[in-house]
Amino acid sequence: MRRTLAGFVVVVCALLGLSAPAQAAAPPAGSWTRYTMTAFTNSSESNMYVYESPDATGFRLLRGPAFTPPTGLIRDPSIIKHSDGKYWVVYTTNWTGNTIGLASSTDRLNWTFVRNVTIPLTVQNTWAPEFFIDSNGSVNVIVSLSTNGADFKPYKLTASNAALSAWSAPQVLSGIGPNNIDTYVVKVGATYHAFTKNETTKYIEYATASSLTGPYTISRTGNWAGWGNPREGQALVPLDNGGWRIYFDGYTVGQYYFSDSYDGFLSWSAPQTLPGLSGFARHFTVLKEVVSGGASLPVNVTRSFQSVNYTDRYVRHRDYLGYVDQVTSASAATVKQDATFTIVPGLADANCYSLRAANGYFLRHWDYRLRLDANDGTSTYAKDATFCARVGSASGTVALESYNYPGRYLRHYNYELRLDLYQDSDTFRADSSFRPVTAWA
Repeated sequence: MRRTLAGFVVVVCALLGLSAPAQAAAPPAGSWTRYTMTAFTNSSESNMYVYESPDATGFRLLRGPAFTPPTGLIRDPSIIKHSDGKYWVVYTTNWTGNTIGLASSTDRLNWTFVRNVTIPLTVQNTWAPEFFIDSNGSVNVIVSLSTNGADFKPYKLTASNAALSAWSAPQVLSGIGPNNIDTYVVKVGATYHAFTKNETTKYIEYATASSLTGPYTISRTGNWAGWGNPREGQALVPLDNGGWRIYFDGYTVGQYYFSDSYDGFLSWSAPQTLPGLSGFARHFTVLKEVVSGGASLPVNVTRSFQSVNYTDRYVRHRDYLGYVDQVTSASAATVKQDATFTIVPGLADANCYSLRAANGYFLRHWDYRLRLDANDGTSTYAKDATFCARVGSASGTVALESYNYPGRYLRHYNYELRLDLYQDSDTFRADSSFRPVTAWA
């Protein structure tokens, strides 16, 4: 069910020994959340592509190819922002062998090969290295190693200098295996959470530990999250609203999916295909940063919102439902009033926005339809009525992203206002872009 009680979630997490993710705030005006993806593609295992998104959903190409190693492959590139101010990726260099590759960049566009790191073990396969920066600042790589192609286990390497030129001996993550690959680890509070593909069942499993190297306890197996199988290449990223997003590859059907959790990884939303890149981008990670720039709106002022592609139409409530309707100087006073909203700090996050009508009701979504409702004081209402400003498709315009459904935007369709998942099309970008203008009333 989409309506959950926050208090119940906290109790369940406590009973199961889990920590609910900390409630993160959207960045303040003058800054925005930037998600950078590094991926290899269906078309090439030797070229890395770089993408950018404001919402962890709609990724636009920054450069592709952005990096080609001098030899070998660049599968499974994993990105971090290092303490030296540079971006680094670690990647799979070949189907067989005992090396992983490193490259760095100052701008995410131009990359330089740094070195291959030889792992001091006799192995047949060295796959899916994933960067993990621990809470103590240590830089680690979690890598899947196999001696015969069927006994994969995750191992930890820890950088022993800031140049990432010296690494510790590999140490196994105990409790995961003996045939698990693509292990991805995040830390919440004092707990390490590992998402790992069981190569026998082809499901992504879930394990926890109090130490990075374990011992891990695998507590979720089979189709526990509703993601199906076979699935692999999983990677996680925190969202601005306190949730977590996981991406994973449905490689047999040529689709890449994402799914969200808001209760400490207990339950997940139904998987959805990644817009634009599903079936093209392969096994990637996503880096979250807060950077300067972005879109913002004035607060505690009245504005009307003009459609970008139907400039005679404005966001308006009619019979308590949202539309883009024609409004002119000759329109009735009630029509002009219905197309006027006061922009206030977001009810769920003051760094986002809520739109209040003259009667005190707020524009909110319900079953993905925009409507005008009285504030019932619940957290669900507050989230439904909160939208975060993103840069629109034309100069001076904004797109309004749902706070509690990241990647879904207020857009018009057949002149009705809906909350739709981002689509990689000019039509969607225009339908979801609005120009704040002088209020009609």
